[in-house]
Amino acid sequence: MITDAEIQTALPALAPGNAAVITGAASGIGLAAAKRLALLGMKIVLADIGGARLDDASRAVSAIAGDDAVLAVAADVSKADEVDRLAERAFGAFGGVSLLMNNAGVGDNPGKPWENRDAWKRLLDINFWGVVHGVEAFAPRMLASARPGLIVNTGSKQGITTPPGNLAYNVSKAGVKTFTEGLAHALRNEPGAHVAAHLLIPGFTFTGLTEGATEKPAGAWTGEQVVDFMLESLARGDFYILCPDNEAARPLDEKRMAWAIGDIIENRPALSRWHPDHKGSFAAFMKG
Repeated sequence: MITDAEIQTALPALAPGNAAVITGAASGIGLAAAKRLALLGMKIVLADIGGARLDDASRAVSAIAGDDAVLAVAADVSKADEVDRLAERAFGAFGGVSLLMNNAGVGDNPGKPWENRDAWKRLLDINFWGVVHGVEAFAPRMLASARPGLIVNTGSKQGITTPPGNLAYNVSKAGVKTFTEGLAHALRNEPGAHVAAHLLIPGFTFTGLTEGATEKPAGAWTGEQVVDFMLESLARGDFYILCPDNEAARPLDEKRMAWAIGDIIENRPALSRWHPDHKGSFAAFMKG
């Protein structure tokens, strides 16, 4: 396993004393990231919907980093003006930001494509536009600092293989994937830029979004496991941080993704993995 010293040597943006901003930081992967980065000696800005969970998270991270190194900001990432204020407070408190983790997300299923427009818009406003708002608010200043920086956007395997069940969530995370790919390209072609973008793709993770689970299912990873994997992947320079879990190792994910893109190449029906005429072919493909 890679050491903290090796992580920080490979990633100057994570040097002690630098500041990290994490949205969706009151629970799950976001809180795990805040605690882990605090252990690296970073200053931490926790952003989430205001309330007891954010207060509790702030106290937990302050116990690691110290009160002076932690700032909690109530912010709804679906609202650009609130994310702009988050940036003002973060830069005002710590002078600079070297890591932005656009992690806030919701998973409430609004239903079929023709139902519940307002609920669809709310989910997309948080999961997709929240990421865009974060980049708009932070990237220009991070670039202007001419210092090493990282932007990590939290996607999902559901944004790649798009399984039936929660179409709105899949749409939002597919958007995050495409946006982050384009962001990475734009950053590496920006003259003098020292900021890189990365896509975090968690596997089955026990978080506040885990439907119907009050304790961690056996197949799920914890937020802490995801964050450790993320840091190792970032240190290797990976753009796609494809996390396994206790049910799906990377070879299984690779086959599922290969089949999904094969729908286009082979001109199969949409989501053929679940189509009655192609289920058998998919099962044979997975065994092969």
